[in-house]
Amino acid sequence: MIKYLLCGIILSVCSISFSYAQTAPPLPCGPVPSANQMRWQEMGYYAFIHFSLNTYTNQEWGYGNESVKLFNPKRLNPDQWARIAKKAGMKGIILVAKHHCGFCLWPSKYTDYSVKSAPWKHGKGDVVRELAKACKKYGLKLGIYLSPWDRHSADYGSPAYITYFRNQLKELLSNYGPIFEIWFDGANGGSGWYGGTNETRMIDRKTYYDWKNTYKLVRKLQPNIVIWNDGGDRADLRWVGTEAGSVGATNWSLLDSTGDVPYNMLHYGVENGNAWVPAEVNTSIRPGWFYHKSEDSKVKTLPQLMDIYYHSIGRNANLLLSFPIMPSGLINKRDEKAVLEFAKAVKEAFAVDLAKNMKTTASNVRGNSEEYGADKAVDNDQNTYWATDDSVTKASLTIDFGKPTTFNRFLVQEYIRLGQRVKAFTVEALVDNTWKEVAKATTIGYKRILCFPSIKATKVRLNITDSKCCPLISNIGIYDAPQILTSPSIIRNQSGDIIITPADKESIVYYTLDGSDPTPKSKTYTGPFPTEGKVEVKAIAYSPTSGKSSPVCQETFDISRKDWKIIGINDEKAYAILDGDPTTAWHQSSDKKLPVDLVIDLGKEENLCGFRYLPDQNQWGGGIITNYQFYVSQDNKKWNLISQGEFSNIKNNPLWQIKNFPAVKARYIKFRALHNTEGDNNIGYAEIGVITE
Repeated sequence: MIKYLLCGIILSVCSISFSYAQTAPPLPCGPVPSANQMRWQEMGYYAFIHFSLNTYTNQEWGYGNESVKLFNPKRLNPDQWARIAKKAGMKGIILVAKHHCGFCLWPSKYTDYSVKSAPWKHGKGDVVRELAKACKKYGLKLGIYLSPWDRHSADYGSPAYITYFRNQLKELLSNYGPIFEIWFDGANGGSGWYGGTNETRMIDRKTYYDWKNTYKLVRKLQPNIVIWNDGGDRADLRWVGTEAGSVGATNWSLLDSTGDVPYNMLHYGVENGNAWVPAEVNTSIRPGWFYHKSEDSKVKTLPQLMDIYYHSIGRNANLLLSFPIMPSGLINKRDEKAVLEFAKAVKEAFAVDLAKNMKTTASNVRGNSEEYGADKAVDNDQNTYWATDDSVTKASLTIDFGKPTTFNRFLVQEYIRLGQRVKAFTVEALVDNTWKEVAKATTIGYKRILCFPSIKATKVRLNITDSKCCPLISNIGIYDAPQILTSPSIIRNQSGDIIITPADKESIVYYTLDGSDPTPKSKTYTGPFPTEGKVEVKAIAYSPTSGKSSPVCQETFDISRKDWKIIGINDEKAYAILDGDPTTAWHQSSDKKLPVDLVIDLGKEENLCGFRYLPDQNQWGGGIITNYQFYVSQDNKKWNLISQGEFSNIKNNPLWQIKNFPAVKARYIKFRALHNTEGDNNIGYAEIGVITE
């Protein structure tokens, strides 16, 4: 009897131990976010403010010799910035307190190159303090951008500058309340004013700033901060290798803690990285970071902003969206309108979660415990999650709508406090009792959103097809987002023909040539049509089914290039740079050492006042020109140098580069490439154009 009793006790104990082992919480899977990183991740979306002397000189990068007297905004109002950010659903604002030119938006006691020497408020103003006050008023967090590179400082490149740099850090991190993020730009070293020396100073960005001790200072002054740095030791957050507004479709929140990271790896992260370094997507609501009146018609449209949303927040990253402040000190009304329309569209797209509290089943539940049941993925609680047994890395979860339901968005989140796990998954829909795959993807992370054509189904199934450890899914959302029509694209080819291409075949395209906004009563586009000289084209896509129109697409073209000829280059492919199509490119032979010349015969004498250069738009195309000279000639023999300089920030933001100069008559132009972003002989062009009077 005692023998059987002992056996029973042993079996009971074994049973209890077995049950406990299966229902114990999952262990972390690889690196996990810190408390600071987790708070940052949950912010999701915040603003970037670019405002400096560049605003008054129409530059992206100041040289460091711009006059402080230029800074005199008549209506500067950080309260407006914060109000708009709050209304747009943003959780904070990062202010560019000092850009590469060295001008400081606070009255730093370590330099006169600041607002204290400007006419604004008779030298008594402090932009940082005014914004800190506005952020507090609207419940927003404040972040600071401080450029490590300073083209004004005479000490830049010497040890003395590091003391100066850290003293400014102390001012910014000690006097303006809590700072949620510090931003150290990766642009470091090059030509500059440097106290009047006007020279080039190169530094080793890995060692010069002594980042290890600089980080210690930052964390001592602001214990709850996260550090963004593209230029030194591994920080808390990473750049994604582009400023176009997207991160890789595969996006691991991991990197290796040491060693250089190629641009393409920044875009995707490292699956087996040993440090948690999540991605932050930074982009501007306009083409440039600083305000340029010429870009008033180039504010990103609603479809473009939604596309950025799905390719940043929808791909396991946070979104940092910049507002270029006008010389007056205000956000432009066009920018405000665009960002508020964006906020409204996001709210409408995710207004009704069709999966919330729906009936769920799973192929495996950890220890068959209710604590980790499938329903935890649809309970609207980020702190609960569906989990499988440790040995299970492939599993499925099914949501039953109970009736045919239309949807076109699928949102899924991992419980990343215990690491990022999922490597691949698919989404299926049960349509007429048949399972159909509607989407597939790789990583999930904090948040993944998949978009697909609307489908009507009674059930939806998440299939995790590969995972590093047992999957932990904290949230699934299913939505039926309203249709948003994408604007058509407009180009003019070398012959002068206008080509308008809609984003979808079902839309009708209407256009105008008189500067007015097109409507369904405007002229219908039926195919390419010829134009001569300067022309402004506006177009919309219109859906006769929904009665909705896209935002207006607007393009302004200068003289036709039909008579242009490329001189001295026997390669027909070179004419890709004149075809009007930004997706085509041509690279000059890489065996030619720089400088390399591109000579074009315009066909006849023209009154020139500028030129335009678009680099190869392939993400990793290379050959991007950074320094140039531009010559003009009447006879292709005697040449006059009319413009020279740099294309600021072109590596990170490879958009149209526009350079103006005093009017001059010429038939021939020579574009000389002096240097490129990679330091090699590869020179690439997508388009070349001129600006005429």
